[in-house]
Amino acid sequence: MPRSAPVIGVTPAVLRWARESANMSTADVAERLKKAVKLIEAWESGEDAPTYPQLETLAYEVYKRPLALFFMPVPPEEPRARAEFRSLPDADLAHLTRDTTLLIRKARAFQFALIDLYGDRNPVAQPIWRQVRVDPRGNVAQQAARVRHALGVSLEDIRQQPDDDSALKLWRRAIERSGVHVFKESFKQRELSGFCLWHPEFPIILINNSTTKTRQVFSLMHELAHLLCDRSGISRFDDRGIDDLPPPDRAIERFSNALAGEILVPMVDFAAATAAFAHDRASDEQFSALATRYRVSRSVILRRFVERGAATMDFYLAKDREWAEQRRETAGGGGSYYNTQGAYLSEQFLREVVSRYSRRLLTKAEAADLIGVKPRNFERFEELVLRGAAA
Repeated sequence: MPRSAPVIGVTPAVLRWARESANMSTADVAERLKKAVKLIEAWESGEDAPTYPQLETLAYEVYKRPLALFFMPVPPEEPRARAEFRSLPDADLAHLTRDTTLLIRKARAFQFALIDLYGDRNPVAQPIWRQVRVDPRGNVAQQAARVRHALGVSLEDIRQQPDDDSALKLWRRAIERSGVHVFKESFKQRELSGFCLWHPEFPIILINNSTTKTRQVFSLMHELAHLLCDRSGISRFDDRGIDDLPPPDRAIERFSNALAGEILVPMVDFAAATAAFAHDRASDEQFSALATRYRVSRSVILRRFVERGAATMDFYLAKDREWAEQRRETAGGGGSYYNTQGAYLSEQFLREVVSRYSRRLLTKAEAADLIGVKPRNFERFEELVLRGAAA
């Protein structure tokens, strides 16, 4: 079939559902494709159909959906944000941007791809959520120690890392080895730190890459805490809105913050390291030295002082605002597009797709569709895995 011919088998109702679920009008789609609104309407009524290149653009660039979805006989069932995420107040969930909505749907597509790859069982024999059960009412330090042990990362391992990026990779790989697939994206809704999607076999985490590596580390642990509570979550960088949550959701959100802080900066070690530390007279350099010790942000360090009763919340909030004004992480110029996109994908997931393609268990089109790229670009991702660069 010529690539310029209408594709046979595309379901008009799925085309319409994909557009509506992305909060787009036919005019929005027409503007992105530089086509007439009547053509988009004809596709959705079944009077016409997109060509293969047009369908690829709709799938990968406009709706952020797997190509195969558009050949399903009926639109799939999909949970709504207000029902799935209980870690933000309804008012915040109502203001999730289109870009964030598409990221959540892209993450679900990866989750479907994992199920497609592995069937009904996680490839890790003992995933962390079966090893460690957490309880928001229990002792945070003891539970954090169990999580750290299950991940196999010690404080000494962290201190041996040469920089924050290496520490982030260490934690990320440990979480992936425990059965949770971790993806990254640059969020346009910059106040969000990340989210997670619970699944009994294939939970995933997606963190905001548009910030510092140390903040990404905390986001990783915060979302892992959500998953260990058997629930999805979407999180902000600050605590705004937590007090507006219903009591059970508020308790889990506070517990997730506390568990993440204790995993990264165990209070016993922290108290010993700061026994003679006067936080209110310390310089930013001294806070930075402590942050480097644990490979976390200065805000996490100061929050531990608050939790220890050695600093007030007012002092914390004032310093956090000051540091936020100082922090303007510049996006690294240049670099390979494929290296960047490879790092955004779950390393374990990408390696499995490439492995199956190399063993002829997947066609190039199938492998490309699983990772959400066009077939002609797949070989570049294969090269990343072979070089060990997708990290």
